[in-house]
Amino acid sequence: MKQIDAFVDSVYQNISGNKKEIKELKTEMKGHLIEAVYELQEEGKTKQEAIDIAIERFGGEQEMRSMVGQLFQAQKTFGRWVLYCSVAFLLLSLSIFGFIWQYEEQHSHELSAISTQISGGLKGIDEVSPEMKREIARLVESTDFISEVNIYNSDSIRREGKDWVMYNTNLMDPDYQYKRIVWTPEWLAHDFFPYGNGGEQWYVEIKHRSFDSFQVYVLLGGIAIYWTLFTIWAVVNSYHHKRLNIGWIFVFALFNVLGYLIYYIFGRRNP
Repeated sequence: MKQIDAFVDSVYQNISGNKKEIKELKTEMKGHLIEAVYELQEEGKTKQEAIDIAIERFGGEQEMRSMVGQLFQAQKTFGRWVLYCSVAFLLLSLSIFGFIWQYEEQHSHELSAISTQISGGLKGIDEVSPEMKREIARLVESTDFISEVNIYNSDSIRREGKDWVMYNTNLMDPDYQYKRIVWTPEWLAHDFFPYGNGGEQWYVEIKHRSFDSFQVYVLLGGIAIYWTLFTIWAVVNSYHHKRLNIGWIFVFALFNVLGYLIYYIFGRRNP
């Protein structure tokens, strides 16, 4: 039926996409229209009347062209946004990871400088003087990540080994302690770690806030979301190319971008 063929061709005239998929959809639409024509002819309609009614029931050329175009556009938009979101999550997690890493590096240098400054001020004195206590308080309050400074007499906590010296502060009370509260939201998964600097006479231990755990969570979470979304995009894309099977799903899930490159090179050539 040339009129039905012309109608279906006009509906898909400006549709871009996988040629095989479009051909299958056109064949399916023709089949439904021809079936409707035969049913109408059995009801007593002439062939031309049956064709006109069948096309009208389908919605007409303009309406069908609009619906098909919207369908293909929705498929493309969905795939594109899944891909964009996967890349966005990956870049965001890497950016946050890099920012926190730089933040921790900066604090590490500052922590080392403060520890050295305190140790230098304690050299040659037998006890922590009021002036030194004020200086320690000033140094701690100038930061937003130091929560505690403990000063021990080195002789009381030093353990000698063959080639090393170990300081054990677990069971000892400090000779001097300066402590304050460093508030941080719980959702940032922060920890407080000790940083030690020992000398012949004094051992300085500084407890400081660290976002190492949060840093790892952000990176792993971002990679996991990216990996999942990219796999979904690859599966949807291969499905539209009529090449999807369980083997390619495993390749996408296990190898991600590399897996899709393998599919692009070999899978699209070999149905």
